[in-house]
Amino acid sequence: MQNSTLSVIENRRSTRNYASTPLTGEEKAAILHAAMRAPTAGNLMLYSILEIEDQALKERLAVTCDHQPFIAKAPFVLVFLADYQRQYDYFQYSEVEQKSHEKGITPRPPQEGDLLLACCDALIAAQNAVIAAESLGIGSCYIGDILEGYETHRELLQLPPYVLPITMLCFGRPAVVKAEKRLTPRYDPAYVIFKNTYQRLSGEEIDAMMRPTAEHAHADLPLSEAVKAVGQEIYFRKFVSDFSVEMTRSAREILKAWSV
Repeated sequence: MQNSTLSVIENRRSTRNYASTPLTGEEKAAILHAAMRAPTAGNLMLYSILEIEDQALKERLAVTCDHQPFIAKAPFVLVFLADYQRQYDYFQYSEVEQKSHEKGITPRPPQEGDLLLACCDALIAAQNAVIAAESLGIGSCYIGDILEGYETHRELLQLPPYVLPITMLCFGRPAVVKAEKRLTPRYDPAYVIFKNTYQRLSGEEIDAMMRPTAEHAHADLPLSEAVKAVGQEIYFRKFVSDFSVEMTRSAREILKAWSV
């Protein structure tokens, strides 16, 4: 089955090389409107969106987010914030503490569950923005590195306690438009989609899942050895790399404000 929306989703890929043509005000408004029409927990919209217009700030973020110069060249940059501060300020304005005491309930600040809910809201909104942009012929790229260096980004973006930058998105028209895009392969659905309960994979299933990647990367090795070699490469390049260690440290700092 295919339609225009499914075609946009199928053919979308990350774009890091942008044409110098700026996005129009109408295009920006359409992308932001799509983000704000995303599903949200209880219609609370537990997120805020920062449009990074200042070029010096873009260039700073290009450095703090793992030295990625293309960030500074992106015509349109949005930081999606998981935001419970606005809702908590509303609660305070509504004098909920006094009402809580009247009801015999101990008032509380935002905590870990609220953080996860706000992260979900922000990321769903971000993906709506990505699909809307793609439908307009505008490419995008997620920047997860905004989660690193929490103290630096908190200061740069002037974030209060119950707000964190969960993702950043760069948008722009692709500098080079190819007739056919090479799509990054995904795992076979058999190893991702299950009925009713979670299923852990056996060694044989892991070999089958990783076969295309392993055979391409290590054609000279037996399948099982090639799969393990790829797993080790991913582990050392991603899981225990310096940026991953910093992201974990940064996440712990973020959680301190929410763990009370």
